[in-house]
Amino acid sequence: MISPMTRYSFILLKGEEEGFLEKLQELGMMDITRSAKPVDEHSEELLTKAEAHRSIIPSAKADVAAIQEKIDAATKEREALRVWGEFDTSSIERLKEAGYTIRYYSVPKKVFMEEWAEIVPLEVINDSGSKVYFVTVQPSDEDNLLPVDPIPAPQGSYILIDKKIEELKAEKAAAEEKLAELEAKSEYFEEARKRDLTDLDRYLARVSAVPAAENTILTLEGFAPKDKEAEITEYLDTTDAFFIKDEATAEENPPISFRNNWFVKMFEPLTDMYGRPAYNGFDPTPFISIFFMLFFALCMGDAGYGLILIILGFLLKKVESFKNTAPLVITLGVATVVVGFFLHTFFSLDIATWKIFEPIKGIFLPDEIGGYAGGMVLSIVVGIVHLCLAMVMKTITETRNKGFLESLGTWGWTLLIVGGVVVGGFALFGVLDAKVTKWVIIALGVISALGIFVFNNIHRNPLFNIGSGLWDTYNTVTGLLGDVLSYLRLYALGLAGAMLGLAFNDMGYQLVSGGNAGIGAWIGFILIVVIGHTLNIAMCALGAFVHPLRLNFLEFFKNSGYEAAGRKYNPLSK
Repeated sequence: MISPMTRYSFILLKGEEEGFLEKLQELGMMDITRSAKPVDEHSEELLTKAEAHRSIIPSAKADVAAIQEKIDAATKEREALRVWGEFDTSSIERLKEAGYTIRYYSVPKKVFMEEWAEIVPLEVINDSGSKVYFVTVQPSDEDNLLPVDPIPAPQGSYILIDKKIEELKAEKAAAEEKLAELEAKSEYFEEARKRDLTDLDRYLARVSAVPAAENTILTLEGFAPKDKEAEITEYLDTTDAFFIKDEATAEENPPISFRNNWFVKMFEPLTDMYGRPAYNGFDPTPFISIFFMLFFALCMGDAGYGLILIILGFLLKKVESFKNTAPLVITLGVATVVVGFFLHTFFSLDIATWKIFEPIKGIFLPDEIGGYAGGMVLSIVVGIVHLCLAMVMKTITETRNKGFLESLGTWGWTLLIVGGVVVGGFALFGVLDAKVTKWVIIALGVISALGIFVFNNIHRNPLFNIGSGLWDTYNTVTGLLGDVLSYLRLYALGLAGAMLGLAFNDMGYQLVSGGNAGIGAWIGFILIVVIGHTLNIAMCALGAFVHPLRLNFLEFFKNSGYEAAGRKYNPLSK
């Protein structure tokens, strides 16, 4: 959920701002309104220093890689020259002066004909087994008489290139030694970069201060979470700054800070990929946490793949740069195991046919529901629930911001669609009989129609409202149908992954079937299954990340009226 913010207005004497901002950095809770980018030469210089400290080691690594590329290129050039051997360039020049031209040829061995030596003077220089390298000597005014085209003459000596390679290797060794020295000081460079960024942040806050009273005083504006108000006020009372605090409003565009539990926090980076909500909006992260996890698991659709993700997550915990991502990977793996078990799939094998699961077979998803594939029906049902929640959130947010009377049109659509889905579900499961269901649907239809067609704008002529309602009806019906069908991708991706995994299983099984499989066949079976499922997991994971994001960012956000108009809470800190 979005944390309520308190707005602080500070008044400082000119010259006191630097010390005051340093104290705010120590506090680490105050988001001073400031630029996010350099605004002048000094701030540009501070950013350049920070970037320089960050790039010292990567730059040294790039130097080593560049030298290695030169070594590889020189090695390739040496091998191209080696086949021609060492030759006297002065003799070739004398032949040119005498009116003769040497042509160089490289042809596959099966193409080379010894009879060509009867056409022109020819000398084989090298026979690699697959290619033949030879030269011909002809008068300079004679055309090429052979049925193959010559190649450019070799330039230089491979012996000289050998010397160049040795020099490059020595240069690389020196660069690697320098890199090792820099990596030993990596913590120092990182601390220096952080100091530079701290100074830059404080400077940007200082230059954002507004001068007043003939430049004798400065005013600053900042925001902090309301639940930190007592702690912040106590701290500010120890300073010489005069400040006023009041409750932040949406018009002031306060920064957005989330207040979520540990589970939902794992999914906040996904929300930030799209953008934080407006202050008077709603935090979509709780919905993303549940539905992204569910959608991901449906796209993977395999309990065995979920186990691999769990193992990968625990391994990532040991890698410094990925340890913050590891809990999310483990969570998604657990969800995939649970959903994969419900879909009765383990490494593309149908565990519903295993005798060990016979007693609990009833909890598995049926292969068919109402004549349609069970996975397809499940995807549609999940999509309908997702969209209904989106419409409910849109109604709640709009009512809170605009008032009930200004939101009657939205209420009409929500009652019609969400109410219709709920009533239809009760009727399907026999909670409501046919007669009651009919009258409830009629009542919902009448009430919804009033909101959609008559009171969608209470300040406008009802005739205009009817026309506007008809247009909204067309857009909503066509758009909602497409949105619901979009959730079929959950079924399609899961099915594609299962079929591809099954294909690898069949390929491996064919090697060891028949009862006479040797050790080679079993090695082949292991290689096919392991490599095949590894590739399949990678492809499934990519699709299972991208498409659930799309369903949340497009279908859910569009139907919930979500607006990414907020900025992230970024307090001054050291």
